[in-house]
Amino acid sequence: MKIFKLVIKNALRHKLRSILTALGIAIAVLAFGILRTVIDAWYIGVEASSQTRLITRNEVSLGFPMPLAYREKIAQIPGVTGVSIGQWFGGTYVDPKNFFARFAVEPESFLPLYPEYVLTEKEREDFLKERNSCVVGAKIATKYGWKLGDNIRLIGDIFPGDWDFVIRGIYHGAARTTDETQMFFQWEYLNEQLGQTTRGRMDQVGFFYVGVASADDVTRVSETIDAMFDNSMAETKTETEKEFQMSFVSMVGTIITTVKVISVVVIAIILLVLANTMAMTARERVAEYAVLKTLGFRPSHLTGLIFGESMFISILGGAIGLLLSVPIIKGFGEFLSVDLGSFFPVFELSRSTVLLAAAAALSVGVIAAVFPTLKATRIKIADGLRYIG
Repeated sequence: MKIFKLVIKNALRHKLRSILTALGIAIAVLAFGILRTVIDAWYIGVEASSQTRLITRNEVSLGFPMPLAYREKIAQIPGVTGVSIGQWFGGTYVDPKNFFARFAVEPESFLPLYPEYVLTEKEREDFLKERNSCVVGAKIATKYGWKLGDNIRLIGDIFPGDWDFVIRGIYHGAARTTDETQMFFQWEYLNEQLGQTTRGRMDQVGFFYVGVASADDVTRVSETIDAMFDNSMAETKTETEKEFQMSFVSMVGTIITTVKVISVVVIAIILLVLANTMAMTARERVAEYAVLKTLGFRPSHLTGLIFGESMFISILGGAIGLLLSVPIIKGFGEFLSVDLGSFFPVFELSRSTVLLAAAAALSVGVIAAVFPTLKATRIKIADGLRYIG
């Protein structure tokens, strides 16, 4: 208990220095939290991917279609529980800046494969029976002020023309990680319109969603699908939903790697700040440590004093940083949702980031105290009493 009182008094002996050091740690912890949250947000789609869903696309790229007839062949493979079709639509809503993912899907087979997109029974029925209907995520519905029954027009680019849709459903995510910034409409509507304009593009599919019975079937089913269409006019590449999502993340891999490196540099900065403070403290108190030794304080006592002071400052700074992180990251997420909500559909401080930041602050407190402790415990009493800092 006496050691603890000495720790507090030592830590507050130079109040300004201790406060500035703690604030420096707090800012570094805050920056670390923001950077790690950016990384988590970018990978959120990957983490939310199902282990029992596959994506089959043209082996060349997503820009090359596949025949609709592939679906029946895929459905006959043992272990396949469902097959649906999808097509990236693109297009523009009012302004090119208004970006969100837009997919043409077959609702009857798509919705059972994606139970995380939650609709009411009426919304589901209306979506199924009306050809030009669509469903949108709750976040983009809020962003653009959409409500059920509203009409929206997309100006096509991949598929030219003006495309009119009526909102018959606003889906919510079943989990925190579910993306609520997408739009889905009926593939049949797209196919019919293409039949009236460019018949050569009819009955062509961008990719297939494939459900499998269990994760154990994934490799076998993937290999079977690709082997089935080997040497065809449209060879396929089948991968897990997670691998499919990772292919998009890897496009900006250099940026993500840079953010990761910066987050590590931030921790190094925390270490340098606190290590400098503890080194200054050790130099100033050499004579005091010598006096404490003459009074019977053992090296373990001095170790407790130095480590305790370092940990007190690091814990204080870490706690302030984490407390500031919650509202700041929440506000930053709301700011991003205005223009970048489709890129960061979920932006919030995760438990893992909190634990990493806390562990980093504690580790820095320990490491920063090592050198001053070795110096204080090894110095001889006579040398310490003669020391002039």
